[in-house]
Amino acid sequence: QVQLVESGGGLVQPGGSLRLSCTASGSISSGFNMAWYRRAPGKQRELVAMITSGGSTNYAESVKGRFTVSRDNSKNTVYLQMNSLKPEDTAVYLCNAVRILTTWSTWGQGTQVTVSS
Repeated sequence: QVQLVESGGGLVQPGGSLRLSCTASGSISSGFNMAWYRRAPGKQRELVAMITSGGSTNYAESVKGRFTVSRDNSKNTVYLQMNSLKPEDTAVYLCNAVRILTTWSTWGQGTQVTVSS
């Protein structure tokens, strides 16, 4: 069973950058779509970016052009490069894995990102 651990969160000034990592305990090289979600205080969880097992990507409109999702299957890791960060990006960022053609899904524990001067 795959477990996910996120890292890389922290405090950054507006306009700054962070790179989040999500490392899986097992292989995600095939058969897993991966995604980053975020949950801000008082708001519902929202999809930020996803990358399919084949490498196709999709982004929320609010982060297009600023965030980039990528995966390194050899390291069982998914990344979220976040540039030009804004205060409204402040949230807990969660990694999600979905085994394709099934309903199986798992989540990481989340990593806090705070954008503030």
